[in-house]
Amino acid sequence: MATTDRIPDDALTALPDPLAEAVREALADWPADEALPDDPEVLRTLPRAWACSEFITRSCQRCPQRLRDLAESGDLTRRYAADELRDNLATALSEVRDEPGLHLALRRFRNREILRIAWRDLVGWADLEETLRDLSELAEACIDLPLDILYHWLCERMGTPRDGDGNQQRMVVLGMGKLGGQELNFSSDIDLIFCFPESGETDGRRPRDNQEFFIRLGRQLITALDKHTPDGQVFRVDMRLRPNGDSGPLALSFAAMEHYYQHQGREWERYAMIKARVVGGDYQAGEALLADLRPFVYRRYLDFGALEELRGMKAKVMAQVRLKGMEDNLKLGPGGIREVEFIGQAFQLIRGGRDRRLQERRILHVLDYLREIHLLPDYVVSELTEGYRFLREAENRLQAIGDRQTHEIPDNPLDRQRLALAMGFDDWAAFQSRLDRVQHQVHGHFEQVFAAPQAESDEGSEPSALDVLWLGELEPETVRGQLGELGFDDAQAVERRLRTLRESSVARALSRQGRHRLDRLIPLLIGAACNADQPDLALIRSLDLVETIARRTAYLSLLVEHPMALSQLIQLCDGSAWIARYLAHHPLLLDELLDPRSLYKPLGREALAEELREWLRPIEEHDLEEQMEALRLFKQTNTLRVAAADISGAVPVMVVSDYLTGIAEVVLEEAVGVVYRHLVARHGRPLCRMDGETVEAGFAVIAYGKLGSIELGYGSDLDLVFIHDTRGEAQQTDGPRPLDNPVFFARLTQRLIHVLNTQTPGGVLYEVDTRLRPSGKAGLLATSLEAFARYQREEAWTWEHQALVRARAVAGCQALCRAFETLREELLCQPRAPEPLREEVRNMRERMRDEKASRDPGLFDIKQDRGGITDIEFMVQYAVLAAAHEHPELIRYPDNVRLLGALGRCGWLPNGDADRLAEAYRAYRGRLHRLTLQEAGGSVPAEEFQQHRETVTAIWERLMGGD
Repeated sequence: MATTDRIPDDALTALPDPLAEAVREALADWPADEALPDDPEVLRTLPRAWACSEFITRSCQRCPQRLRDLAESGDLTRRYAADELRDNLATALSEVRDEPGLHLALRRFRNREILRIAWRDLVGWADLEETLRDLSELAEACIDLPLDILYHWLCERMGTPRDGDGNQQRMVVLGMGKLGGQELNFSSDIDLIFCFPESGETDGRRPRDNQEFFIRLGRQLITALDKHTPDGQVFRVDMRLRPNGDSGPLALSFAAMEHYYQHQGREWERYAMIKARVVGGDYQAGEALLADLRPFVYRRYLDFGALEELRGMKAKVMAQVRLKGMEDNLKLGPGGIREVEFIGQAFQLIRGGRDRRLQERRILHVLDYLREIHLLPDYVVSELTEGYRFLREAENRLQAIGDRQTHEIPDNPLDRQRLALAMGFDDWAAFQSRLDRVQHQVHGHFEQVFAAPQAESDEGSEPSALDVLWLGELEPETVRGQLGELGFDDAQAVERRLRTLRESSVARALSRQGRHRLDRLIPLLIGAACNADQPDLALIRSLDLVETIARRTAYLSLLVEHPMALSQLIQLCDGSAWIARYLAHHPLLLDELLDPRSLYKPLGREALAEELREWLRPIEEHDLEEQMEALRLFKQTNTLRVAAADISGAVPVMVVSDYLTGIAEVVLEEAVGVVYRHLVARHGRPLCRMDGETVEAGFAVIAYGKLGSIELGYGSDLDLVFIHDTRGEAQQTDGPRPLDNPVFFARLTQRLIHVLNTQTPGGVLYEVDTRLRPSGKAGLLATSLEAFARYQREEAWTWEHQALVRARAVAGCQALCRAFETLREELLCQPRAPEPLREEVRNMRERMRDEKASRDPGLFDIKQDRGGITDIEFMVQYAVLAAAHEHPELIRYPDNVRLLGALGRCGWLPNGDADRLAEAYRAYRGRLHRLTLQEAGGSVPAEEFQQHRETVTAIWERLMGGD
């Protein structure tokens, strides 16, 4: 039977005539003594595979046995299991005894597997993910397994490399680019870096330096992969991405690698290191190295300078594309593969230090996550994903035509037909139309991400009037005149502040690039400030912030790159000195200025809890430092949202405290969980036996003061008391390093306070005051509920029961929280003699006033002066302590406004006094919020609240008696 007779007719007739003829000719040349495989699926798909790929045709003709082996083994028609390809290579290399044998075995294995991968891709048996995975796993197996063989052979000749302590050293191979990202294409180079953990020498008869050993080993590996033999080559190896490129050593120690990237690493190397992955040798050591290099790649702050750098890199690529006429290049041309990668990697470099889920090597996973966190719209991600898949499939199938590394659209008609057929199109025109649409969409999205609408000016254009005003080329008088014309009231002060910044040590110390960014930003700030309500304050506060953050020039880039961020910065600085300083202290928050929809919309309690869980989820449980930083950034981000909504009037003043209190509660709850899990991992759970049953002892956080009364302000301390309920027998943790439960809870409290008030790069989370615990500074940090109850019943002062009015459980074991609330109800509802109680409360208030009230008769201290906030609070506390035994509803709420309402409803405050006090209290609180946002202290002119002061003082005298 003729060879062509075994091929189904419809499989040949389905091909375009020129390709069908080429297949017939190839079949006619098939060796007469070699049979085609018997598998019907292989015979049915053979015409398409051969038509699309000259490489497949040649490979089958040169080694017919290879095709039969693939068919008869079933490998051609099925998907490999995990590690199957690696196991197959291990079997193929098991009998290798020398380097020529190794080279031969590798090439034969590669030729078999590359034929299988290409065939499955071209006939539609494998999707893109399988093709890229198999190509990447083939390369990794061909690196790691031969490396191990060559290492042992070299150790036999030179001795085993060891560090100073005698520990054996092995090489680490880092795969870069598409190999690192497990996205290797069909005929790609493999980009590698060789390194080893420690310096030292071999233990042979003639000791050799470890670097010499690993350089020789690296050369042997390159030869094994890259050398051309009659059987071809395994992979072309490119080592130019190593430190110092071709001029650098072939293998470096970890210390040398870290020193290079810390002191000499360039932006493009950050970009390249995104995809770095261990692909051979000592995987565990390699992962440790990559973890140490992570700060070089992913900055802790938002690095918008990366956008400018990537834009520059792309411009250089495009210049080369135009110079070499490569506009039809699937990889580098407009709308090509590289532009999709640049989009994803721009977000990775900018935000990856803050969001570990962006520290991902595979571009499609990056795009999916950008959709999930709403940094790219759904339709953009869909079009980029669809475009990337189409371009990568076209790239693979183009290279499969001749097993050549090419990205250029073919210009000969036959190869065009091959590519169109491989991509599933009837003719070239249909394929070209789809390719044009994909590239147009990709390039459009690339331009949207990388455009800098306010940052780029035409090369060679004249500087603007604002540029000249800033650059110091005009006389001060002229600058003042221009500033006055722009609407600045105190032009002299503004000119002086601009000059001070321009001549400051900060500006002088900037790199050339940093100074360039500063010189682009300041004119934009001046222009934006002209439209503010208070142009002078808006600009001067903004300049103060810029001077604080300028050394990290990526923040300057953020403002230059994003008009919305710049606009929001001016608006916030215009409205609040506190926000301007807050941003200067926490510049990571500048990212929040990019989206006003979230900036001016603070989250409620449940949404806050969900957001914080999402922030903490990617962080490993043992990484306390990262958890602490995440808690700080979460608190700062959400505090900024509240303040922005506050100054814009988007939320009522009383609701501001609700939001700030909600933030603190959520942070405390998560902080308790973080610390508790850390301690339990080391010491086990705190257990005790009660009534013959073993139970886990609980822990709870009790909030006093402003947090307890849901009246938290910006920058408020947290007044906290910590309780637990261990009792009974066998009070001990159940871990490998057991502790007595009281010791466990003492350490839990100490660590919780450490998490809250330790200064870290992200600042302090909350200042914590624990002086309200039983016996104050002399008491235990964590007290059992029984001891707390005994102290409150037998030893507590009246002022401690006053404080209890504003106390509530805010975090920890729910059963213990409920037990505390029951105890609080009992303590506050005790009958008390009104007159002694009134005298104690009044005397305490007078002592406070003597210490803290204003001494200036022209000023009114809203909190401490007579008729102010503290008088209202003391009256409320006195009333609750005096009346709760008859009106238990008074202890339901801890906040003053609702307590005043309850006191009015039960008739304890007569003649509308409760309403008048509540009105004064709201007015005072609102004014204090505004003063805080302007950093203006807590005092106002004495006449400002004259009526409220007189009302509060009169009620005080009626309720508490004269002084």
